[in-house]
Amino acid sequence: MTPPGADGARCPVHVEPPAPMTKSFSNLQIDSERLWGTIHETARFGATPKGGVRRLTLGPEDKQVRNWFRTACEAAGCEVYVDALGTMFALRSGRDMTKPPLGIGSHLDTQPTGGKYDGVLGTLAALEVVRTLNAAGIETEIPLCVVNWTNEEGSRFAPAMMASGTYAGDFTTEDILARKDADGVTVAEALEAIGYRGSEAVGARRLGAFVELHIEQGPILEAEGKTIGVVHNGQGIIWYDGRLTGFASHAGTTPMPLRRDALATFAEVVLAVERIARELGPEAVGTIGEATIENASRNVVPGDLTFTLDVRSANAATLDKFDIMLRKVFEEIAARRKVAVELNQVWRKEPTQFDAKLVDAVEAAAKELGYGYRRITSGAGHDACNLATVMPAAMIFVPCKDGVSHNELEDATQADCAAGANVLLHTVLALAGVADKG
Repeated sequence: MTPPGADGARCPVHVEPPAPMTKSFSNLQIDSERLWGTIHETARFGATPKGGVRRLTLGPEDKQVRNWFRTACEAAGCEVYVDALGTMFALRSGRDMTKPPLGIGSHLDTQPTGGKYDGVLGTLAALEVVRTLNAAGIETEIPLCVVNWTNEEGSRFAPAMMASGTYAGDFTTEDILARKDADGVTVAEALEAIGYRGSEAVGARRLGAFVELHIEQGPILEAEGKTIGVVHNGQGIIWYDGRLTGFASHAGTTPMPLRRDALATFAEVVLAVERIARELGPEAVGTIGEATIENASRNVVPGDLTFTLDVRSANAATLDKFDIMLRKVFEEIAARRKVAVELNQVWRKEPTQFDAKLVDAVEAAAKELGYGYRRITSGAGHDACNLATVMPAAMIFVPCKDGVSHNELEDATQADCAAGANVLLHTVLALAGVADKG
């Protein structure tokens, strides 16, 4: 079978997970103190004065945490492999090595002003699952694979989730290796610089299914007093690059009616995005996250401006409608203000529907362990969302304080992190099975 992503083409092959186990391990728990300790130990790689983490993908701090992760996984008895985009796969053997492993994990890169938990919790909780199984002397029927996906955040290189996207066939390896950061450094050069350009082809290390633990990055679980979010779907995303081209002119001598002001036009554009999102209802959100005035000067009417736009919805039809409404309104604003507008779609990720059997397994684990839970939609994009197109996948959420993420103030409790890791552990036991030693 051609592995997904190995030739750059989508290969939506679904591998059925094993039947749920019959043995009961309801009392088995991860080591909460050990998990909490690893979260804070890795937070020193890129620690910021405000208590957050700045660990941009493929930078020196990312190399430090990768080296730590490799050493920790090998100490836990795993063999570590690295693919051509730097994704790390830590393989724990199972009884039947002919079966593709169950993947668990997330990512270790952060935003420029990120926190300690986004992605990190899922990766380190997956490592903690392996450590717990080792301590209990449990061999799973199928192998496990702890994964650290490269560049989930997309804050240094675009697109976000580029490694899992390539694994799923959304991009070719060559395309991603050629992507550049703001300083003109390519992904290939950055991988070489930190020593993590692996020899394996992307997609060659086949996974049978994937489960990812993550902080919610929103306020719902905390507001409702729930410990576990059973993620059953995820929002689709469209990214745009926009440009407004007016006419730069003297701030003192150009009459107001004669101005072709790109910034004033942009003000209307921002409000239009907000208005459309509200008109489309609670299932739609739109965000302009970046804006740059070119050749800006205090006494010059802005002539050229670029911006980025992020649009999301769990409904594909809503994404389509959002796009149509944006283009119509932008055209009207541009014509009235005599400013040219360009809106170029640079990425579209369709809404995700997670595998029903895996979602049920997560819910059963939360219920068995006695945690308050609810089904929930992921507002953020995650590696599991990409993987869901080529294998059974699911996600587990835990609360984060005030729903804050992508911020140095991002916070979560030790108890909630442990609860999420326990649900991950029991989901793994259900899906991977336990080898019969008799």
